[in-house]
Amino acid sequence: MVVANQKGGVGKTTSTVNLAASLALHGARVLVIDLDPQGNASTALGIDHHSEVPSIYDVLVESRPLSEVVQPVPDIEGLFCAPATIDLAGAEIELVSLVARESRLQRAIQAYEQPLDYILIDCPPSLGLLTVNAMVAGAEVLIPIQCEYYALEGLGQLLRNVDLVRGHLNPDLHVSTILLTMYDGRTRLASQVADEVRSHFSREVLRTSIPRSVRISEAPSYGQTVLTYDPGSSGSLSYLEAAREIALRGVGVRYDPQHAHTGSQNSQQSMSEGTQ
Repeated sequence: MVVANQKGGVGKTTSTVNLAASLALHGARVLVIDLDPQGNASTALGIDHHSEVPSIYDVLVESRPLSEVVQPVPDIEGLFCAPATIDLAGAEIELVSLVARESRLQRAIQAYEQPLDYILIDCPPSLGLLTVNAMVAGAEVLIPIQCEYYALEGLGQLLRNVDLVRGHLNPDLHVSTILLTMYDGRTRLASQVADEVRSHFSREVLRTSIPRSVRISEAPSYGQTVLTYDPGSSGSLSYLEAAREIALRGVGVRYDPQHAHTGSQNSQQSMSEGTQ
């Protein structure tokens, strides 16, 4: 699943790491690929990502095997991360001259030998070559939308890019999930934005919305997701419920190198059993 929105500050990274943690806590094997040069997903998962650490940059530019950069996330069994370092900031330029520049991440994932239930790719807030690599590698796009003014601004361009990638590079790509973030039920604006998004994308929008929460904002500064930082908070419970929706929709596809793209019943079953 490609988590993308070129608008910054909408909760992309926050949603990526907390959905991944929610799925892993219910028994799924989940890999987070941090494609944002800021490395915020790596920080939130407690993964070291200074410039000397093997990272997703080495995979994309130096053709290093993905297995050599993936690290297990402390405190959450079954959750793994391929970190981003600041080197990734130059990758957009360096990729331009490389062969098959749009599909380098796809080939790295296909060569990865550990079975996984979900791969979540956190994209930078832009529509450059890093995001294109994510879209070529992914099967589905998850779009976090902030319940604020201008929420849908720029969304049309993102959808056009998804169509372009589907038409030329990845015919399986589609927008499967839209997650409403930073929802404040006390404001009329949040309700209006939610209604507008649901009217445009009734099938894709999850029933669960993520509230505006201080605990969600605090967690990354402790190198944690909100699931481990404050398990009983409204933000934690909302992400658990959103992850449950994703699992029950059958969104996840188990990546197994022996049987690529077969069955995600294990993760769906564990999520449904764990949250009933």
